[in-house]
Amino acid sequence: METLRTPDERFADLPDWPWQPRYGEVDDLEGGRLRMHWIDEGPRGADPVLLMHGEPTWGYLYRTMIPVLVDAGHRVVVPDLVGFGRSDKPAHVSDHTYARHVTWMSQLVFDVMGLDRITLFCQDWGGLIGLRLVASRSDHFLRVVTGNTGLPRGDGRLGEAFLAWQRHSVETPVFHTGRIVSSGCVRPLTPETIAAYEAPFPDDRYLAGPRIMPSLVPGNADSPEASPNTAAWEALGRFDKPWLCTFSDGDPVTRGGDRAFIAAVPGTRGQPHVTVTDAGHFLQEDKGGELATIIAGFIAANPA
Repeated sequence: METLRTPDERFADLPDWPWQPRYGEVDDLEGGRLRMHWIDEGPRGADPVLLMHGEPTWGYLYRTMIPVLVDAGHRVVVPDLVGFGRSDKPAHVSDHTYARHVTWMSQLVFDVMGLDRITLFCQDWGGLIGLRLVASRSDHFLRVVTGNTGLPRGDGRLGEAFLAWQRHSVETPVFHTGRIVSSGCVRPLTPETIAAYEAPFPDDRYLAGPRIMPSLVPGNADSPEASPNTAAWEALGRFDKPWLCTFSDGDPVTRGGDRAFIAAVPGTRGQPHVTVTDAGHFLQEDKGGELATIIAGFIAANPA
C-alpha cells in the first residue's frame, strides 16, 4: 500500500493545540504497517474518555473539550483516523474501505492502546466506526454518547443533503477541508482554525480518505457494509449500559438521528438526552465547552 505521511512542521504552533503526539502501528491489511496518531491526556489511572472524530476533521476538533474533561478528572484519548490528522494517509481511494477503517481503529484502541472501561463520544464517521467497536466489543465500554452521527443500514434514507455532499466530495476540483468544516458550523471559523484543519493535507495527494469517505456510507442493501451495520444494530439492541444522545439543532444531515438510538438501544432509557442549541454539524466547534460539560455530568451521574 502506498502511503503518505504529513511533515511534522505542518502541525507546528497550531492555535490551542499544546498536546504531545503519540504514535503506534497497525497492520495495513496488505502486508505492511500504518502509523496512527492519538492524544492521551489526564490521569493514566482514570477510565478513558475516547473522543472520535469524523469527516473531514481530525483530533483538533476536540481542542476545547479536552481541558474540560481533564479538569473533571478524566483520561482523554483522541485518535486520528487513518487518512486524517497526523495518522498515515493511504494514497489511493481504493485503499479506503469502511471495513478497513473499522479494523484499523479496532487494532489501535484494543491492541495498541489496550483501552478498557471506555466512555465513547462519537460524531460523524466517529460513530460509523466507533459504534461498530461498541457492537463487537461491548464489554470494553462503560458508556456511550452519540452526537450528530448514525449507523446506516443501507435502507436508502441518506437524504438529499448528504447525497449532495457525496457528489461534491468526489467531483470538486479543490477539496478545502478547513472551509468545509467552517461551512458545517453556526459560527464561521477563524482563518487560523481553518488553516489548522487543512494542515494534514499539503496537497490533493493526501486527500484520498476525505474525498472517498462519504461514498463509503451504506446507501442501499447492496452496499458492502449494510449487512455488518445491520448486525451491529442487533448487538446495540442488547446494550443496556448508559447511553446519551447529544444531537444539535442545526445539522441538516443528522437532525433527528437521535430517535433511532433512543428507540433501539436499551441503555438510552431514562437518560436526559440533550439537544445542543445553536450548533451545526460540528457541534464540537460551536459548543465544545458545553458538550464536554454535558459528557462529564453524564459520567458522574452514571458511575461504573
